[in-house]
Amino acid sequence: MSNSPRRARIAASVLCATALLVVAAQSSAAEKGAGYYGYGTAPTGQEIAGWAIAVRPDGQGLPPGRGSVDEGANVYAEQCAACHGTFGEGTARYPKLAGGGNLTGDRPEPTVGNYWPYATTLWDYINRAMPFPAPRTLTPNQVYAITAYVLNLNDIVPNDFVADRNTLPKVQMPNRDGFNWTDPRPDTKNAACMSKCQDPASVKIMSTAEGKDLTPRTTGPLDAMRPK
Repeated sequence: MSNSPRRARIAASVLCATALLVVAAQSSAAEKGAGYYGYGTAPTGQEIAGWAIAVRPDGQGLPPGRGSVDEGANVYAEQCAACHGTFGEGTARYPKLAGGGNLTGDRPEPTVGNYWPYATTLWDYINRAMPFPAPRTLTPNQVYAITAYVLNLNDIVPNDFVADRNTLPKVQMPNRDGFNWTDPRPDTKNAACMSKCQDPASVKIMSTAEGKDLTPRTTGPLDAMRPK
């Protein structure tokens, strides 16, 4: 019982110190204005660079490095073939990377060769997501090499192709012009309403996605269905 007053004084001191820190943090945040909460520190350029890994279609963001088709064959065999097959044919439920035919049939099979619009996007995806069990473990040279090999599997680049930040953006993918980058659907705006909203009888459908090739005609097991 003799320690109770002492413990009470210590607890009171800790609470007092904590309150002072909170007040100081709030004062600092108030001085710096809205959006500043007093937590963390400003990231350094090196820290930002570690996360800024996006590569644009024009090649902006590609790092220094290089990789040939032959080098890619070796890296691919070690890092990719177990899932995607020796020649990109795919195994089990993992996707094919090569071939695939056209995309206009009832069951199109998208691959790198017949679907992807930019070779730089292939580099970006491999760099950030592959290999599946250990993403972000490949060096830039390895990613360049795998990219060159996969492009070669699809007969897009020759056997002596060397991928780097200069050659890769120049690769013309077969489906480069197969994407509609402009959404034909009109922009819509709606004000939040909880009561006495617009009369349903006055609502009119002005346009639909039907007939604009925005959705497939068939979906999975409902292959027999067709638009009304």
